[in-house]
Amino acid sequence: MKFLSMLLAGAAFAASAVVAQADVRFGIMNESYPPFFAKDASGKWHGWEIDMMDAVCAEMKEKCSIVELSWDGLIPALNAKKFDVIWSSMSKTAEREKNIDFTDKYYNTPSKLIGMNDMKPGATADDVKGKTIGIQVSTIQSDYYAKYFSKVASQKTYQTLDEAFQDLAAGRIDYVFGDSIALDAFLKSDTGKDCCADMGDVADDPQVLGAGVSGGVRKEDTALKAKLNAAIAAVRASGKYDEISKKYFNFNIYGK
Repeated sequence: MKFLSMLLAGAAFAASAVVAQADVRFGIMNESYPPFFAKDASGKWHGWEIDMMDAVCAEMKEKCSIVELSWDGLIPALNAKKFDVIWSSMSKTAEREKNIDFTDKYYNTPSKLIGMNDMKPGATADDVKGKTIGIQVSTIQSDYYAKYFSKVASQKTYQTLDEAFQDLAAGRIDYVFGDSIALDAFLKSDTGKDCCADMGDVADDPQVLGAGVSGGVRKEDTALKAKLNAAIAAVRASGKYDEISKKYFNFNIYGK
């Protein structure tokens, strides 16, 4: 009888150990998106969003792993349970909330246009009239284009921003439209600083551009959402958020 009790206790301990070691799987886009995430020569991911993931996981006392997918496959893969949370600079919008839920935001930046150096700055419908705008598929900028620019300008879509940047530098399109920080990173690159310039931020529309970047979770995963929210708040309150951000930015990335 004592032996049976020992066996049962051992089985219970092993089961609890398995639960404790279970990963929270973070889904990110399988392309570099500096300064938020990129791979080094060894294949290891690094960047602001990776540092934030590590800090959030430490607060949750969870072991975390990364799953890479194409940008437009992230929401379907989340709902198919291929990972547990989208952590890939995804803005919280009403349209996306039809399919998934979101954590509290962890950063927020405006959207802007960049173009060739010799173009006149401006980011209104009148400014882009008759031009071609490069946009990554399934983004808030694509939705913004449909609402504000589609009647006056043409759109060329790309699977990755890098492809759009290449076409802009080669003069095959007039603008690239995207998140300001990602576009600023290109403008500071060897290619970007020689060819291109900031055309300005577009007028904000929270209904289309969203309420900041958040972690995407399945609607039924309320406990995980609460745990992530508590961890994000703790990282901000502890000063770790500012410590991480100062490594990459000289401004407040959290926004208002």
